[in-house]
Amino acid sequence: MPGPIQSIERAAAILRLLARGSGRLGVGEIAESLELAKGTAHGILRTLQGVGFVEQDRDSGKYQLGAALLHLGTSYLDVNELRSRAINWADALAARSGEAVRIGAPLEGRVLVVHHVFRPDDSLQTLDVGTLLPLHATALGKVLLAYDTTLVASLRTGEPEAYTRRTLVTQTAIKRACGKVREAGWAVDNGEMISGEAGIAAPIRGHGGIVVGAIGVSGPADRVCEPDGSPNARLLGHVRDAARAVSRDLGASRW
Repeated sequence: MPGPIQSIERAAAILRLLARGSGRLGVGEIAESLELAKGTAHGILRTLQGVGFVEQDRDSGKYQLGAALLHLGTSYLDVNELRSRAINWADALAARSGEAVRIGAPLEGRVLVVHHVFRPDDSLQTLDVGTLLPLHATALGKVLLAYDTTLVASLRTGEPEAYTRRTLVTQTAIKRACGKVREAGWAVDNGEMISGEAGIAAPIRGHGGIVVGAIGVSGPADRVCEPDGSPNARLLGHVRDAARAVSRDLGASRW
């Protein structure tokens, strides 16, 4: 049997390094981390860039994972599988939090609600499964935006709708919010889609740590958020625990 192909091994190592990192990496940083000659690393990066697996920032010259690779990472996961793996954890999250729980996946520049657990009380509620939510005005959507550059690009084709006076509608504000989500590992919306309602969400990851969906709670802003607009710490903890549990079930060993 023929042995492994060194160039493919090196390309895979670069992709894993970029996936593991918290931001963009330069050629020198990649070469040093993998003990490669700078010219070798640069040649592999240019090839990966040519097929869309990595992207280069024009200002800094640094590299990050590309849209084509992200789509490969999510295409294997059918939304029905996402729902079936997450359903028990979503039920437990609703019971612990006392709030409604939704699981979302990207679809045509929106958030598709693939599962919805009602708030565990006797209040009148409407099932949201199949509903399409905006990316920029919901915690679920912000999570998906933060980890998928193609979704961010979809917002540039039109002017994001302002649902309330709190909705983020400028590219600068949305980009800043996405950066905060990546740094913190969670997202919050406070009256950005519906006045008086708020949500907290965290990413669901599949094999290799690729974000394939989001899970979150939603309810009255005075229960979900603190007076300063930050998420309730207890609810945030429950959401993040649920997201990690679902991610582990989907093969994301780091979570």
